[in-house]
Amino acid sequence: MKKIVIISFVAIACFFITNLFSQEFTYVGAAKCKMCHKSEKQGQQFPLWEARKHSKSFSALASDKAKEIAQGAGIDNPAESPKCFKCHAPLAEKAPELKEEGVGCEVCHGPGSAYKKMSVMKDHAESVKNGMTEYGSPEAIKKQCLSCHENAHGNTFDFDAAWEKAKHPRPKE
Repeated sequence: MKKIVIISFVAIACFFITNLFSQEFTYVGAAKCKMCHKSEKQGQQFPLWEARKHSKSFSALASDKAKEIAQGAGIDNPAESPKCFKCHAPLAEKAPELKEEGVGCEVCHGPGSAYKKMSVMKDHAESVKNGMTEYGSPEAIKKQCLSCHENAHGNTFDFDAAWEKAKHPRPKE
């Protein structure tokens, strides 16, 4: 009986320790990013995103042009198609409540549940440790962008020109 209690205790302890160290990061939405990334001091990153096409990529699926493209691909309604969501609402499967954000902050920067805190965001290494995606080079950024933009709908993609339109200033450390 004593052995069973000890084995049970050890199993439970292992379970809790494993869960403690294998934190699963979750998506929180652009509104959480907006709180800090709207100011001049933070490079007005949120307003820049909000004014650009990435923030409107899901709503673009309701356009006549999107319906025409979808029809050519055998899709009845692009605004309901997981195939279209892959690029126009990349978080739709993992966080359906964020689908209408289109290509929100976390699509590129990773799920923000653990790095959204100001105390974490002030330290880049700590942010990365807590789920923020770090791109080690311009080529890594390009690879991320090309996952949707490479020959999208038969259109050529000039990464350098597009990056100039899409990037946002990073606050000085």
